[in-house]
Amino acid sequence: MTDITKEALSPPRSFLSQDAIQLFYRLLAALLICATLSFLTDSFLSLGNILNVLRQASLTFFIASGLTLVVLTAGLDLSVGANVALSACLAGTVIHHTGSPMLGILTGLACGGTVGLLNGIMVTALRIPSFIATYGMLWVLNGLSYWYMAGETIHGFPAGFRQIGSGYLFGLPIPVYLLLIFLAIGTLFAQRTIWGQEIYAIGANPVAARLSGIPVVRRLLLVYAVSGTMAGLASIIFLSRLNSAEADIGESLTLPAIAAVLIGGTSLFGGVGTVFGTFIGALILTLVLNGMNLLSVSANWQPLVTGVIVILAVWLDMKTRRRAQ
Repeated sequence: MTDITKEALSPPRSFLSQDAIQLFYRLLAALLICATLSFLTDSFLSLGNILNVLRQASLTFFIASGLTLVVLTAGLDLSVGANVALSACLAGTVIHHTGSPMLGILTGLACGGTVGLLNGIMVTALRIPSFIATYGMLWVLNGLSYWYMAGETIHGFPAGFRQIGSGYLFGLPIPVYLLLIFLAIGTLFAQRTIWGQEIYAIGANPVAARLSGIPVVRRLLLVYAVSGTMAGLASIIFLSRLNSAEADIGESLTLPAIAAVLIGGTSLFGGVGTVFGTFIGALILTLVLNGMNLLSVSANWQPLVTGVIVILAVWLDMKTRRRAQ
């Protein structure tokens, strides 16, 4: 292995280094939020509320985990929420007409993955900045969803399908089990595989990664396709949970997903972050939103608080990066 290859494949990723310290501080923040909310409210520590927090955090995590890989390459996918909406509408239609939940699930995953792949093609082949490409895709998907649904709502799915998003197994919501499975897969892929190391290398130094022989284009296509597929998976969970499909189902999902990634410590500049950190970020964000609901904070103020948290996360990321330089 050449020196430049070693340099490209050696970004900071170890749980025993700076990443571990950052995760410790985020876990500490989550515990402090829990302690504060348990002091301010009587219902926060109830079993029903804890399970609700875990279920909501899992829904955000499904979208944010795929988005984490994109951000690790110094890219961004603003179309994930709209992707969830279109995938849910198509999957709901297939289930309604065929009565087959499996065909609906495959349709949702295929739609999400195809949208992600198209994003990757725009970024790599057309060399459109990811922010612009996925922002344009957001509007395209929104237009398709509203045109396809024409103001209609699809509802009433088979009871077995509804168990995916609403059922319990041994006292825990099924989405929490799915979260644990995909958290393990995402962590192992990013931290322990050559492809994961190459994704970090592309985000840390794309020129060195390309010169060292890493297939940058193929890896970028992969991360955007994975991000889209995870949005497709989230659409299935939402469809099952809500028991209905509407064109505007994903409008409020993009900002929380981005917030979870940034709060979890993944740098917008690429090359730094973990999937596990994104899980902690989704948990912190869900705790904050849950706390505002329990404290009867107006729904009008909640997007403002989320936006402030995102700005603070970006500011801390930039400050940390300057200090490291």
